[in-house]
Amino acid sequence: MIRLIFLVVFLGWIVIWILLPTKVYKNTWTPKLESKLNSTYFEGEGGNNLLLFSFPVMFIAAFGSVYLHFQKELRKPTCKSAVVSSNRLSFLKRPLLVMAPLGIVTAMEIAFAAMFIALLIWSLANYLYVSFGHLHMHKQGEKIWQAKFRSVSLRLGYIGNICWAFLFFPVTRGSSILPLVGLTSESSIKYHIWVGHLSMILFAAHAVGFIIYWAMTNQMAEMLEWSKTWVSNVAGEIAIVVGLAIYLRFLQSRQRARLLSSRLLPCGTIELNFSKSRGLYYNPTSILFLNVPSISKLQWHPFTVTSNCNMEPETLTVVIKRQGSWSQKLYQKISSSVGPVEMSVEGPYGPISSHFLRHELLVMVGGGSGVTPFISIIRQIIFQSTQPDSHIPRILLVCAFKNSGDLAILDLLLPINGTTTQITQLQLQIEAYITREEEQPIADTKKLLQTIRFKPNQSDSPITAALGPNNWLWLGAVITSSFVMFLLLLGIVTRYYIYPIDHNTGEIYHFSYFVLWDLLLVCASIVIASGAAFLWCKKQNGVEKQQIENLEVPNPTASPGSDLYSADTELESVPHQSLVQATNVHFGARPDLKRILFECKGSDVGVLACGPKAMRHEVAKICSSGLADNLHFESISFDW
Repeated sequence: MIRLIFLVVFLGWIVIWILLPTKVYKNTWTPKLESKLNSTYFEGEGGNNLLLFSFPVMFIAAFGSVYLHFQKELRKPTCKSAVVSSNRLSFLKRPLLVMAPLGIVTAMEIAFAAMFIALLIWSLANYLYVSFGHLHMHKQGEKIWQAKFRSVSLRLGYIGNICWAFLFFPVTRGSSILPLVGLTSESSIKYHIWVGHLSMILFAAHAVGFIIYWAMTNQMAEMLEWSKTWVSNVAGEIAIVVGLAIYLRFLQSRQRARLLSSRLLPCGTIELNFSKSRGLYYNPTSILFLNVPSISKLQWHPFTVTSNCNMEPETLTVVIKRQGSWSQKLYQKISSSVGPVEMSVEGPYGPISSHFLRHELLVMVGGGSGVTPFISIIRQIIFQSTQPDSHIPRILLVCAFKNSGDLAILDLLLPINGTTTQITQLQLQIEAYITREEEQPIADTKKLLQTIRFKPNQSDSPITAALGPNNWLWLGAVITSSFVMFLLLLGIVTRYYIYPIDHNTGEIYHFSYFVLWDLLLVCASIVIASGAAFLWCKKQNGVEKQQIENLEVPNPTASPGSDLYSADTELESVPHQSLVQATNVHFGARPDLKRILFECKGSDVGVLACGPKAMRHEVAKICSSGLADNLHFESISFDW
């Protein structure tokens, strides 16, 4: 029922966007709304815009947070009835298009993209229809076709504004709107890229069109115009130059995290184990953003969380493959460090449910470090197997590595505390392919895994939810209070500062200054509301931090003055002995994915792929071929 209310509000919001460029909105709605909403507190179109465009989104975001909180509280193990209901619309998630540069596109994505393009075309057509019927000549002697050319250029900017209205929904990491439709900021990043490119094309066409128009009508001086009553041309030119130059990513926090230990695998992979609060909940395939100031104070890198918050309530683990220059430097620091390495984190971010549990058989295809997201999934299934009346899928893990040393990654399927007995309860099969070695090496079959434990640093803190265990409720409170605060502040400034200037002195208040007031009040409202919530939650987290410090393990024994303890342990060329029976290693071969997938038995087979783009696209094409209706594909990737 609550989701239905959200759907009705959202559809109403979309209807407003559909009606915006029409005569009905301009000649009928706008005068009536302005007559009712216009006041000394909200002048002009301000009241209209707040009611029609801002309020619906704020309503969904605020009450969506409350809904997600109670959904988390009522979360139950997956049952068979839930499996049946969740598969009703699974056909919409089948890959329908696999090609560069779009990547893997499902039927649902194509449908929404088509509707969005239809909205843009509808809006442009109506804007032009209305404007061509009432052409305004901006210069004496201006020709009709020149006026129409200016009108087209202006309306392209209007269409770009529609793109910007939807631009930042996909990349809001702590969003309470995306989870309502089963999305995460990571899985929907490509929508942000698509809409961003489209908006920049529209704004570029808008800017170039006006420059051409000014050149044709001898008005090039307009490029230097800074209007007092409307949008400034100079400001628009600055914005388009900055927009064409880069995409910027802004991160929210730089929390110093407590690094407990690390494991250095012989294949050049690092496992980092952080302390976390028991109240921090996350789902498999979540990601954590990591910053190491000693390497770069500005670079933040996302890594898959491999731990399970149920099996490991006080630790959070990420795995990093030594590939680029940043990860190379991190590996060197960890392996040669004589003290704790300072790290800051943001997150974790991820899905709100373990949707993969609904399948009868779960096939996971990974290449190289693409196996790491599956570690958290398998750990979640291990935990789920201990719960009564839970649905547990059979597991087939197909992984490809370049060298046999990379098989050590499979050792991370089990947490560092070594819960080896629970793995036997799973129906697990692992098919590992070594592509660059024809046979198992005779020499150096015994390799070393190095475990490093760090002394706790008093300035470091366990990883906690930014707004505590009830973060969805806090988010709803922040959204609601900041929006109400903005309305109050804007009303006060308009009534007691801007209104007297406009109506008592006879002057027109500068439009650019009004925009700056809007930006200032928005930022101030968000900072005050979120700052108060953060400080309150930080106080509560401080109590929990003290409790964790009291439970901290004793310092490891080491030579005097040493800040770490290293232990070298034997690691077989295949995973732990408990996994050996479930693992088949194929040397000098690549997986025949078509044969493997078509041989999967079961009415509902979930297929997850993570790794090189070519491999993910191959798996998607197989699942979308129509030759096997039981295959349901999902790609895990941070790029497109």
